Amino acid sequence: MKILVGVKRVIDAYVKVRVKSDHTGVETQNVKMSMNPFDEIAVEEGVRLREAGTADELIAVSIGPDQAQETIRTALAMGADRGIHVVADGRVEPLAIAKIFKELIARENPDVVILGKQAIDDDNNQVGQMLAALMGWSQGTFASKIELGAGQAKVTREIDGGLETLDLKLPAVLTTDLRLNEPRYASLPNIMKAKKKEIAKLTADELGVDTAPRVEILKVTEPPARQAGVKVESAAELVEKLKNEAKVI
Repeated sequence: MKILVGVKRVIDAYVKVRVKSDHTGVETQNVKMSMNPFDEIAVEEGVRLREAGTADELIAVSIGPDQAQETIRTALAMGADRGIHVVADGRVEPLAIAKIFKELIARENPDVVILGKQAIDDDNNQVGQMLAALMGWSQGTFASKIELGAGQAKVTREIDGGLETLDLKLPAVLTTDLRLNEPRYASLPNIMKAKKKEIAKLTADELGVDTAPRVEILKVTEPPARQAGVKVESAAELVEKLKNEAKVI
């Protein structure tokens, strides 16, 4: 069984994001970048499946600028076997990403594609669902548990009312939720080994995919600052403020 896993280079989750002075986007110069946290979970799950003997090969895919190779190297250090870097400068929208993965699937013929449920920079939560629709494959989103068998997958997913279990036929697209696993830290020996692992380099043009944005970003601004709260002396004063000032009752 072959597994394809997507990894995206994003601003580190612990960095405070700042809007550019010209309001065209967020500041990325001299800002720490890391692998998208949900993609780390996807890589970890793929590695665990391969270590358990369920999968034979794990391929990490990243779409982005030259620096995205660093993200692929991180996935290789975690345990992926090889990488594919699709070079694309600028913003690549979810549908274009899904189309790129479709072309890579045609080349690699994987049984399962595992993606993070969303990227923390744009929060779109669309690629997995779009890819499954383009391929006509089964999909299991927001997975908190994955069990792969012969030609099938059992996926436990989190929904508003609790947990839902899906029995899916392979091939399938799966997206990861936070509680699926705890990603490992890459050891120094594995980091050194990752430097020798193969990373194939392609372009979107070679795959026949147009990555030109369909959505225009007009302006990016900081969210409004929250106003300071006030202390009240009694329940009666609280009710009065909620009724006459906040007008919520």
